[in-house]
Amino acid sequence: MVAWRDRIAGTFPRLMVAGHDLLVVWLCWQLLHRLRYAMVPDPPSFPLWSNEIAIVLLGQGLVFWWMGLYRGLWRFASLPDLWNILKASALGLLAVIVGLFFYNRFGSVPRAVLAFYPFALVGFLGLPRLVYRAWKDSQENRSRQSGSRVLILGAGRAGEAMVRELRRTGIYYPVGFLDDASRLHGSKLQGVPVLGPLENAASIARETAAKMLVIAMPSLDAPTMQRVVAICESTSLPFRMVPRLVNVLEGQSMPGDLKEVAIEDLLGRKSVTPDWKLIRGWLGARTVLVTGAGGSIGSELCRQCARHGAQRIALLEIDELALITIQADLQRAFPDLEIIPVLGNCGDPAVVNYALRLAEPDAVFHAAAYKQVPLLEQHLREAVGNNVLATETVARACRDSGVATFVLISTDKAVDPVNVLGASKRLAEMVCQAMDVGGIGTRYVTVRFGNVLDSAGSVVPLFREQIRKGGPVTVTDPEVTRYFMTIPEACQLILQAAASAAHASIYTLDMGEPVPIRLLAEQMIRLAGKTPGRDIAIVYTGLRPGEKLHENLFHADENYRPTSHSKIMQAEAREVAPEFIELALQRLRSAFGRYDTNELGEILRVAVPEFTPLVQEQEASAANIVAFPAREANRHR
Repeated sequence: MVAWRDRIAGTFPRLMVAGHDLLVVWLCWQLLHRLRYAMVPDPPSFPLWSNEIAIVLLGQGLVFWWMGLYRGLWRFASLPDLWNILKASALGLLAVIVGLFFYNRFGSVPRAVLAFYPFALVGFLGLPRLVYRAWKDSQENRSRQSGSRVLILGAGRAGEAMVRELRRTGIYYPVGFLDDASRLHGSKLQGVPVLGPLENAASIARETAAKMLVIAMPSLDAPTMQRVVAICESTSLPFRMVPRLVNVLEGQSMPGDLKEVAIEDLLGRKSVTPDWKLIRGWLGARTVLVTGAGGSIGSELCRQCARHGAQRIALLEIDELALITIQADLQRAFPDLEIIPVLGNCGDPAVVNYALRLAEPDAVFHAAAYKQVPLLEQHLREAVGNNVLATETVARACRDSGVATFVLISTDKAVDPVNVLGASKRLAEMVCQAMDVGGIGTRYVTVRFGNVLDSAGSVVPLFREQIRKGGPVTVTDPEVTRYFMTIPEACQLILQAAASAAHASIYTLDMGEPVPIRLLAEQMIRLAGKTPGRDIAIVYTGLRPGEKLHENLFHADENYRPTSHSKIMQAEAREVAPEFIELALQRLRSAFGRYDTNELGEILRVAVPEFTPLVQEQEASAANIVAFPAREANRHR
């Protein structure tokens, strides 16, 4: 009974629209005939109903049905609806002409009526729809004016779409636009005036009694976004921004959502456009295994693989909560994906072999690692065990199982390492290179990059928590800089590099320009609506054990060349003797089993000749920054 009521409730409005349109056709036909003979002294009589009128209604009605004109909602009538009406009127004229020709060769139908019929019909059909929408809009505008008043920064497509979305929700009431394009000043967009340039935001916000600002310029580069945010901060009003299109397409935001300005929006990271066709061709209908699948990088790699065609994903994770979380996320977002969770330590050969037998993967992404620099300086044994020996365990098992591709997630700290993290990851790179002998069998790929925003090892979550608690924000040194990229960007470039990689290859990702950590802290404080030094203090604690002022992305002995992607460089790997690496691994296992940290440190220094443990007092004079070669290479293309 309820289903029938619902069906009738959905059909009745359409029947009403169809009846209205046919009535309009009849009225238009009658009026055109009467206007045609209005100036004639003795006009012929024209009946209210005839066979000719029936043919007109039948022909035009069939066209309306075929064009789906009755499906349009009058509440949202717009230019596309008028265009459909115009096409329906033109096609209806053809149907009427054909019907009348076969009926009576047009009989007494005046040619002027046929000529003006489609134009008059467009007006008669379109005007009621637009009037109805204007009436509904005026009603909603009266109710919306009690909503929160907002100023929109940017009178472009995003701003126009935002006005429509704000009006739809009714929570906010747009009072005006701000835009630096002087030609727009004084004009209106969706009935909302463009009041002036961005610099006048503070005064215009006071005049319009705005309660919030909305940044509707999602494609801004970082310097311009920093300027816009500074303008917003000068008003002392809360501000939000329209999400980027890529975030909407990837399901991270919904159309019409307003999000807080995130620190990644201000750090100069341009959007990455990987070769999705190449990635999908490599991943499509394949199985992958991700170690450390519950971590920040591992979990995003799982999502990217699922999004771009992987049929089955095996999750190897030692943390049970992290494993349950990523499994639930993938099941919710990708219900057709086959997921194989494996709880265990990737340094345990039995666990790794079990996972490989269970999943039979085509590719393995080794994201499991310890990466907290100061902590690993004090726990050398665990660093070697997890970053070197576990990597060797997984890499060897992949070779024995015939896995096509093994991808090691490395770090920029492996370049000229000065700490245990960097040295252990560099030795892991050497292990993978030594296993890739002769360019046959498993293809071993290494991808290096720097800090990842909001990852487990990033300062961003730490700063955010310190700001939430009222400070102080702790920065190691006022001069310290780091390279940053977002988690999705890093994972997309990992897939890009892996899909096109050669055997025993090392790839370095373009991290952009190094970011001063002091500036990062100040920007995060401002984004939280606070003033650095006044509301939230910044305290400089000194460099921690193993930390440098600046990181390098490139080694002097590795010749770098551009790849097919402008943000990925390939290093010419240095020669590695497999026998030497095997001997070093045997000694490491022996010292690891005895918990002999002195021998572990000695072996690490011998195995990685460039490893020079950092002396903090000499760091400032030794710091240097190497520019990304791709920028120079791209200028000559």
